[in-house]
Amino acid sequence: MAEFQVPLRDMSFVLYELFKADEIWQSLPKLAENVDRETADAILQECSKIAEQEVATIAREGDQVGVSFNNGIVTTAPGYKEAFKTYAQGGWAALGGDPAYGGMGMPKMITALHEEMFCAADISFFLYPSLTSGAGLSLAKHGSEELKQRYLTRIYAGDWAASMCLTESHAGSDLGIIRTKAVPQEDGSYRVTGNKIFITGGEHDLTENIVHLVLAKLPDAPAGPRGISLFLVPKFKVNDDESIGEANNVSCGSIEHKMGINASATCVMNFDDSTGYLVGELNKGLACMFTMMNFERIGVGIQGIGAAVRSYQNALEYAKDRLQGRSMTGAKNPEKEADSIMVHGDVRRMLLNMKALNEGSRALSSYIAMQLDYATYAEGEQQAKGEALSTLMTPLAKAFFTDMGFESTVAGQQVLGGHGFIREWGQEQLVRDVRITQIYEGTNGIQAMDLLVRKVAGSKGALMQVFLDEVNAYISEISSDSNNENMQEFIQPLATATNDLEKLTKFLLEKATDDVNELGGAANDYLHVFGYTAMAYIWAKMAKIALDKQESDDKFYQSKLHTARYFFARLLPRRISLIETAKSGADVLFNIDDELF
Repeated sequence: MAEFQVPLRDMSFVLYELFKADEIWQSLPKLAENVDRETADAILQECSKIAEQEVATIAREGDQVGVSFNNGIVTTAPGYKEAFKTYAQGGWAALGGDPAYGGMGMPKMITALHEEMFCAADISFFLYPSLTSGAGLSLAKHGSEELKQRYLTRIYAGDWAASMCLTESHAGSDLGIIRTKAVPQEDGSYRVTGNKIFITGGEHDLTENIVHLVLAKLPDAPAGPRGISLFLVPKFKVNDDESIGEANNVSCGSIEHKMGINASATCVMNFDDSTGYLVGELNKGLACMFTMMNFERIGVGIQGIGAAVRSYQNALEYAKDRLQGRSMTGAKNPEKEADSIMVHGDVRRMLLNMKALNEGSRALSSYIAMQLDYATYAEGEQQAKGEALSTLMTPLAKAFFTDMGFESTVAGQQVLGGHGFIREWGQEQLVRDVRITQIYEGTNGIQAMDLLVRKVAGSKGALMQVFLDEVNAYISEISSDSNNENMQEFIQPLATATNDLEKLTKFLLEKATDDVNELGGAANDYLHVFGYTAMAYIWAKMAKIALDKQESDDKFYQSKLHTARYFFARLLPRRISLIETAKSGADVLFNIDDELF
C-alpha cells in the first residue's frame, strides 16, 4: 500500500480559495474568537502528522489482528491504545466541542477535513473518537449542567470514550419498537434494562470509562417513536469526587465478526438494571439522538471520501510503476520492456474517475460543512439558509459520498488487478472497510427516502428550491459578465443539469399525488441526480479559480482545470440515465406479486 499523504494543498485550496473560510469565520462573532487561518492551518498540519505517522501505520495490522473478546473483555489491536493516547493528548477529541466544557469550538469546516484525514488513515481507528465526539455533541446540546460538568469535560479531555446504543435485534431503522426499559428511581436516576446490538466501541481498552447514550422507554411511555427517551449510562459509576466508582451492570455479551473494519469493536451490549440519567426531556429521546445521528451521517459520508482518497493514492502509485503492454500509439518508454499501465485508456479512466469524485466530494463536503456552520453560528436569513441546506443535504452527504467511495475503492482494486485482490497490497482492505458505510447510520436507501420523501416532498419542494436558487444565481452572475466567456464550457452543462433537476423534482412531486410509491421507486436515482448536479456546481466554482490561475506555473491549477473538464465530460452525463430511470414509474416495481420474484 502506498504511504499515505494527507492532501493538505487541496484542503487549503478548498478552505481559502474556494470558500474563503477565514473570512467566514471572522464574520461570525461566535467563531471569530476561536479560529483564524493561522489556528486552522496549525490544526490541520498537526492532525496530518498524527494521521500519517501514528494511525495509517497501524491500519494493516489492525485489520489482520482485529479486536479480541474474552469473557466480556475487549482488547484492541496492537498500536491502537498508543495511537488513541496520542490523539487524546493532542486535544483532538475536543476539536469541535463546546469551549465552556473544555472544547476547542472549531467550525465544522475544520472538523470535516480532520475527519477525512483520519478516515483515510484508518476508518477502524477513527470510529472510536468519532462516536465519542458525536455523543459529546448530543450531550452538550441536551444534557443537564450536572451531566455536562461530570461527563462532557472528561469526554473532551479524551479520558473517557462514548458510544451510541440504538439498535436492537428486532429494531433497526424502526426504533419505535425498541424494548429497552428505563424505570424511574426516587433519586432522579433510572434503572435501564435491555440489549443493544451493532454498538460501535461499546467495549474496549482505550479508556478507563465508556459513556453510553442509550435509547429506552419508560413503562408507561406512548407507543412508537413518541415514547423514546435518551439516557446516559456509564460503564462505571462516577463518585462525588469525580473518581471512577463501581461497575454499573453494563456488559459486553459478544463482538461481531465482520467483513471489514475488523479493528473496530462492534458489540452486543447488555444493560441489567444499570443506573442511567435522563438526557433532554422524557419521550424526546429521538430528537436528542438525531443531534448525534446527523453528525454521524455526515461523518460516515466523510468515511467514504477518506477510503476513496487512500484508494486513489494506492492506485496512482501502482499505475505509474507497473509495466505492462505498450501504448496504442507506440512505445512511450522504448528503453524498457513495457510501458507503465498509465498509457492505457481504461486505467486513466478509472484514475480520473477517482480523482474527480474525490476532489469534488471533498469540496462538496466542505460546502455542506459550511452550511452547518452557518446554521450553528450565524443569525437571521444566513442562519435560516444554512439550516435549510444542511437539512436537505445531510442524507446526500451520507449516501452519495459513500456510494462514490465504494466505487472508487473498487476502481482502485481494478487498477491493481490481481494485486488488488490479495492482502499483501492492502487495497482489498479498503473495499471491505468502506462497504459498511453504505449500510450503517441508516442504509443509503433510507437516506434516499429521507431526501426525497421527508426533505423534498415534505417541504413541497421548498428545501430543494433554496439550493436551486443559489445555483441559478451563480449561473446568472457568471453568464452576465463578458469576462467569463471561457467559463461557458462549465456553465452551460451546469445550467442544463440544474434545470433538469428542477423539472425532475416537479415531475415526481406531481406523480406522487396519485401514487406515493412513485417517490420510493425513484428515490435512489433522484439522490444521485442531485449528487452529480451539486458536485457540478462546486466543480464549476473550482474551474473558475483554476481558469483565473491557468497562466500560473503552478501545476496544481492545471491539474484542477483538467479534472474539472473530465468531470463535466465523463461523470456529469451519468445523471441522464438516472433521470430516465427515476421517471420510468413505480408500476414496474410494485405490479409483480411477491411470489413471482
